[in-house]
Amino acid sequence: MSTELRRLRNYIDGEFRDAADGRTTEVVNPATGEAYATAPLSGQADVDAAMAAAAAAFPAWRDLVPAERQKALLKIADAFEERAEELIAAEVENTGKPIGLTRSEEIPPMVDQIRFFAGAARMLEGRAAGEYMDGMTSIIRREPVGVCAQVAPWNYPMMMAVWKFAPALAAGNTVVLKPSDTTPASTVLMAEIIGSIVPKGVFNVICGDRDTGRLMVEHPTPAMASITGSVRAGMQVAESASKDLKRVHLELGGKAPVVVFEDTDIAKAVEDISVAGFFNAGQDCTAATRVLVQESIHDEFVAALAKAAADTKTGQPDDEDVLYGPLNNPNQLKQVSGFIERLPAHARVETGGKRVGDKGFFYAPTVVSGLKQDDEIIQKEVFGPVITVQSFTDENQALEWANGVEYALASSVWTKDHGRAMRMSKALDFGCVWINTHIPLVAEMPHGGFKKSGYGKDLSSYGFDDYTRIKHVMTSLD
Repeated sequence: MSTELRRLRNYIDGEFRDAADGRTTEVVNPATGEAYATAPLSGQADVDAAMAAAAAAFPAWRDLVPAERQKALLKIADAFEERAEELIAAEVENTGKPIGLTRSEEIPPMVDQIRFFAGAARMLEGRAAGEYMDGMTSIIRREPVGVCAQVAPWNYPMMMAVWKFAPALAAGNTVVLKPSDTTPASTVLMAEIIGSIVPKGVFNVICGDRDTGRLMVEHPTPAMASITGSVRAGMQVAESASKDLKRVHLELGGKAPVVVFEDTDIAKAVEDISVAGFFNAGQDCTAATRVLVQESIHDEFVAALAKAAADTKTGQPDDEDVLYGPLNNPNQLKQVSGFIERLPAHARVETGGKRVGDKGFFYAPTVVSGLKQDDEIIQKEVFGPVITVQSFTDENQALEWANGVEYALASSVWTKDHGRAMRMSKALDFGCVWINTHIPLVAEMPHGGFKKSGYGKDLSSYGFDDYTRIKHVMTSLD
């Protein structure tokens, strides 16, 4: 007996629509491996319609006094709280995440972040006027950039959508947002909620695959393209956007070093690092997945970490004892499995290293030790529940190995030595350095990396500024 699939639709110019040519793609629940919905596979006509709607809505939204945009964002935050259970249900179908953790770890920060940017909407100001030439007064205006083409990832579909639309709308821009083709459900629900609050055309959602995203970035209308995704995708976006000199905001991959010195409280470090490494099945660009441990405590640390991993549980969303759910899709399961299958002979799988069950895309919490700096699993992003461990001799070697990858998003240092912590935090070439913790984020502080982790900031006033442009106005006093 077949179950009818739910039909998801694009949201363009204040109404839900199918793709213009009727094409769809199936959406699969990664906890079951079974399709539960269809979503539009949007093409050029859909992108054109969404961009036209956003462009038409931009002047009026831009010209609203900031207090009005603030009110709209505060209403969105309130509506997200009121409809939290619907958002959670959609996100769990999207991702297979544990229901309880989605409720406690995603809804509150999302709502808080929207409220933060609601406040930022009223900080859209330039410097004080001044005279820098005889008879002339200069004024700096800070303005929205225009239509923003935004592409969100599949690891945190709801939260990453918030990171994109909230600062953009607060600054006075209009948005065309594309969720990942594997996780559109929660974003379509967001469109329903947001669309009931903002004028039509201000917020648009189109579903589709990487070709849809490419059409968005290449479209002549957007002034800015923003993507959270892989390094490959980011490079393609930057190349496409360069053809008409669009602004680009890229939050890409990560390979966070977790540097553990011999004076660390091992029990506490292991507890915190294992959670930060396995949370969301390690599908987090900031995940604590590359641990470097001083050699004098290496064996003790690895044994404790392997036990913590073996005690960590993955499983279905309604199981209250699980820390994380499945990998997002079959390709991701294949990628994670491939890293383990290709391990060099000197590597040791301390625990895990295998798929869990034959239903859905679950993978066991895994710890791999005995690794060298040039090993593939050290240099490349696994994006799965796999923590690697290397043994270092001294601070200089730890720093060299920590910085010795192409990513530069996040890092952490674990030590009781304040001077060492300060030296390391200065020298680590990463956009974020945590000390004796790993992964906490707050709306007031920026998130973003260097090197192949991309450029631009999410969250904070810095993230808000990324969605604005600066204009100099000079007037004669005569």
